[in-house]
Amino acid sequence: MYAAASEQTFWQAHGDQISAAITIAVAVLVAIIVDRLLIGRAVKAATRMDTGELSRAARTRLRLIRRLLFLAIILIGVALALSQFASIKRFATGVLASTAVLGIIIGFAARQVIANLVAGVVVAFTQPIRIGDLVSVGEVHGRVVDITLTYTSVDAGDGSLVVVPNERVTTDSVINHSSGNASAPITVDVWLRPDADVEAARKALEHGEVTSAHLMELTPEGARLQVKAAKDAGADREAHEIELREQTQGVLREAGLLRST
Repeated sequence: MYAAASEQTFWQAHGDQISAAITIAVAVLVAIIVDRLLIGRAVKAATRMDTGELSRAARTRLRLIRRLLFLAIILIGVALALSQFASIKRFATGVLASTAVLGIIIGFAARQVIANLVAGVVVAFTQPIRIGDLVSVGEVHGRVVDITLTYTSVDAGDGSLVVVPNERVTTDSVINHSSGNASAPITVDVWLRPDADVEAARKALEHGEVTSAHLMELTPEGARLQVKAAKDAGADREAHEIELREQTQGVLREAGLLRST
C-alpha cells in the first residue's frame, strides 16, 4: 500500500518530464525510420535505372525532402513534449492570443532565416542549380557539393568551401555551366598585341581543334580574340576549356602574336 502511494507520488512529481522525454525519443526514432525508408526507396529506384544511380536532380530533391521531413517530425515531437507541461501550455495560449506581436517578433528576428529557408525549398524544386553542377553565383565560382534548407555549399576548387545563403541563389544572377546545350562549343578569350594580324592568328590556330576565331574587342592595350572549339562527347567542359586556353596561348606565343603581360 505504501509502495503504491510512493509510485503515485513519484509519477505526479515527474510524470510530465518522463512523458516529454518519451515523446521526444519517439519523435527522433520516427524521424530516423522515415529517413531510412526514404533512402531505401531511393536505392530501389536507382537499381531499376540503367545507370544504377539517381540523377543529380533526383538527389537534390531527395536530400531536401529528407531534411524537411526530419525537421518537421522533430518539431512536432518537441511541441508535443512541451505541451505536457501545464505552465508552458498556458504560456503558449497567451502567446497565440497575441498573434500580431508574435508576427512582428518573427518578422524582425527571423526574416533572414525564413527567407533562406523558403529559398532553399524553391531551389530544390525549381533546380536552377543541382548537386554536382559547376556554377557562378556573383563572385563565387565552383562546383555545388550540397544544398541544405538554408545555404548552398560550393567547392571553389582551391581547397576552400564557400557557403552561399540560398536567398542569394534566388536573387543574384546565377550562371550554371553544367546546364544548357551540352554539345555547345568551348569558348575562350585570348589577348593579342594591338598591332597583331588577326588573319595570321587564325592561320596559326587552324591546324588545331579550333573551329572559329573572331576579333571581339580592340583597345590600346590589345585585341581580344574569341576562340571556339568543338566539345568532345562526355568531356568535362571546364577541363576542356583550360586545355584549349593553354594550347591557344602556346600557339599564339610561338607565332609572336600574344600580348605581353
